[in-house]
Amino acid sequence: MEKIISEKEINELKKIKGEVIGTGITEDLKFILKEEGEEGLRKLENEITKIGFSLKYKEIRPMEFYPLWQNAVILTLIKKLFNYDDKKFQEMGAFESKVSFIVRLFAKYFFSPKRTIEMVSKMWRNYHTVGELKVVEYNEDKKYAILRIENLDYIPIACHLYKGYFSSIVQMIIGSKVNTEETKCLYRGDEYHEFLLKW
Repeated sequence: MEKIISEKEINELKKIKGEVIGTGITEDLKFILKEEGEEGLRKLENEITKIGFSLKYKEIRPMEFYPLWQNAVILTLIKKLFNYDDKKFQEMGAFESKVSFIVRLFAKYFFSPKRTIEMVSKMWRNYHTVGELKVVEYNEDKKYAILRIENLDYIPIACHLYKGYFSSIVQMIIGSKVNTEETKCLYRGDEYHEFLLKW
């Protein structure tokens, strides 16, 4: 069986440490189902099987943790199979914030941008066993916030997912557009990822 990801790439992805909750993976797959339909989802699941592990959308347990490298493989396959660019992954992140079970669970706390950003930071641990999401700065008058992700060496695709995710959650509360820029990035030589949100 020919794989669209080389053994070398797979071995590199397998070095990623930590775990992600099952719902984090199903949110990725829900987006594929929405954008590419049942056929696209089957195509993706077949490619996952070729890698040597099986993660079927309907069999993933939402509250169980899975190796983060497997999610990295899935995102890499999505990029290669469907030719998704950075903007499409940002769209995926925004979609995931709207369908997230955990976001809905905490939604009762989302009544101001400040509270929302603080809750997003606390919710990180519900999704990941690695990394920390911190609120570095919040300025209500100037309408901006800076979020930082530390101790997470994942994949560059995730940067765009996070941009879409953070923007969408704050946008849900304030009802107007939120611009998010990644001002620091591990993959550009910085020590961590940092995101500037403006509304």
